[in-house]
Amino acid sequence: MKGVYQHICSLIGVRKQLALLLDPEKQSMVDLKHVLWLAENSPVTMILVGGSLVNSDMDSFIEHVKQYTKLPVVLFPGSAQQFSPNADGILLLSLISGRNPEFLIGNHVQVAYKLKQSGIEIIPTGYILVESGGTTSVQYMSNTMPIPSGKSDIAVATALAGEQLGLKMIYLEAGSGAVNPVPADLIKQVKSEISIPLIVGGGLRSSSQINAAFEAGASIVVLGNGIEKNPELLSQI
Repeated sequence: MKGVYQHICSLIGVRKQLALLLDPEKQSMVDLKHVLWLAENSPVTMILVGGSLVNSDMDSFIEHVKQYTKLPVVLFPGSAQQFSPNADGILLLSLISGRNPEFLIGNHVQVAYKLKQSGIEIIPTGYILVESGGTTSVQYMSNTMPIPSGKSDIAVATALAGEQLGLKMIYLEAGSGAVNPVPADLIKQVKSEISIPLIVGGGLRSSSQINAAFEAGASIVVLGNGIEKNPELLSQI
């Protein structure tokens, strides 16, 4: 599938967009076929695949996912090793809230030729980690400090800098297993300063939290751990 980014942009202001994040290492926690059926019958507009630590065969996992859904499957890689040409696209994440060069450009260099040869759609995305009440997997694995949740001015300036660098989307992330989601006020302030799509994820476990993120200005809300623990949340939204 081509035009994932164009499709995302075309839906902004038209409908709320949900992304379902599937971690191949946690697939045993859910009935994948059932979860994807729920996704097909919900506001989910794309499937993200990836995680902080993935050792599974990404090619096979994505092929398996595509057996049960016609939604676009987009890579959400935690490292260069999580690449698969079987995906429809990739959120080429640059961890702009941190100062670890491996997650700013290092992993990108490792996979650059594979990306070019694959021909999959590349969506450069500024990844901003926000403090969420505890140490998350992404914080530990990336060895970066999150932006304090009360420092919205830093988050806004970081997002704005990402847009000025030419990134096509900004992703505000509380982190996998976050105690608290990204604060609504922080989302609102970031959205007020950028003109590119805004993704929000991490710590969202209820429809009220999801709605709060949308009302604050999120273009796309990502559900991951919340669905692993309660797949029926998709049918409640």
